[in-house]
Amino acid sequence: MDEMDFASGKYEKQLRATESEYKSFTPNYVNKRFKWHSADIDILLEKAARLLGELNAYSLLVPDVDFFIQMHIIKEATTSSKIEGTKTNITEAVLPKEEIKPEIRDDWEEVQNYIKAINFAVDKLKELPLCMRLIGETHKILLSGVRGQQKQPGEIRKSQNWIGGSNLRNASFVPPHHRELPNLLKDLEKFWHNESLGIPHLIKVALTHYQFETIHPFLDGNGRIGRLLITLQLIYYGLLRKPTLYISYFFEKHRAAYYDILNSVRLKNDIEQWIIFFLSVIIETVENGKMTLENIIKLKRRYDNEILKLGRRAKSGNRLLEYMFGKPIIGVRQAQDVLDVSYKAANSLIKDLVEINILREYTGFSRNRMFILKEYLDLFTE
Repeated sequence: MDEMDFASGKYEKQLRATESEYKSFTPNYVNKRFKWHSADIDILLEKAARLLGELNAYSLLVPDVDFFIQMHIIKEATTSSKIEGTKTNITEAVLPKEEIKPEIRDDWEEVQNYIKAINFAVDKLKELPLCMRLIGETHKILLSGVRGQQKQPGEIRKSQNWIGGSNLRNASFVPPHHRELPNLLKDLEKFWHNESLGIPHLIKVALTHYQFETIHPFLDGNGRIGRLLITLQLIYYGLLRKPTLYISYFFEKHRAAYYDILNSVRLKNDIEQWIIFFLSVIIETVENGKMTLENIIKLKRRYDNEILKLGRRAKSGNRLLEYMFGKPIIGVRQAQDVLDVSYKAANSLIKDLVEINILREYTGFSRNRMFILKEYLDLFTE
């Protein structure tokens, strides 16, 4: 199979009964070899792979790392949803539903669905290879019971969609016609598993994200699923041991450049600029992830020392902290259930944790007092 320069695809005229003529973009298949010319890609590729290895090592060094994974997932869910317009922040995302104001509850539900979708997909990778079946099942969880639930959750679209604008004529981008999707998605799935291409896995992840966003296979939720797919591929290819990357933060931070470069690939075949951008985002994300894990290690060490002051209650204090590393806001009743103790004992323990500056009371709640592991939560909001 010969290597060729990348060619993105072409615009094709379409007719719709209720619309005037419009053009949709049909991407070329990606399951083939291609060559790049920029030496920057090779340099960035090497650095990104090295840093991912270091991040994996850090994740092994963090005691009880699985307790902290949930916060990485919540961070990713919150930020990825924010790109699509939701207003829920990470603090609100970890609150119980009854404490969420009615006017933002829909946004909160969407973030909760994204958290469920990530957890489901990562766990399902233990049983299934990376495939469109897995992506479809994940998409169904993402849209079930929230805005977009009427847009065929879990099903590949059977009608034309578009991005930007109010209709097909003034859209900023029109993905391929739905009749083209089966072959495009089949090609993409083959690309994921074709080891004979000799394409480094990180380049495959970059190309997949471009191709998936260009195909836009669902009526809604494509952006969130496309960003989740990055994490799934990194785990599937063995480049990431745990879902400790929240890459959406950096796509949101560089949102304008992100969209412009994706569009430039379609208009100018400029896949190299996209790969350079993508690898730079991976590097920035991994460096941030390493710093977060370093700070978690330092903070946990300090907590361990402080909690010794509780004497015979130290064991219960550690159990509660382990729980709060995944859900850093808690009420007394919840602590009572987690520890299986009396309300009085749970209340007394929380009071002790407040006195040694591990927990703080989080005010403004209508029903029950809530307590926050603030310094820990701040590691994911800075």
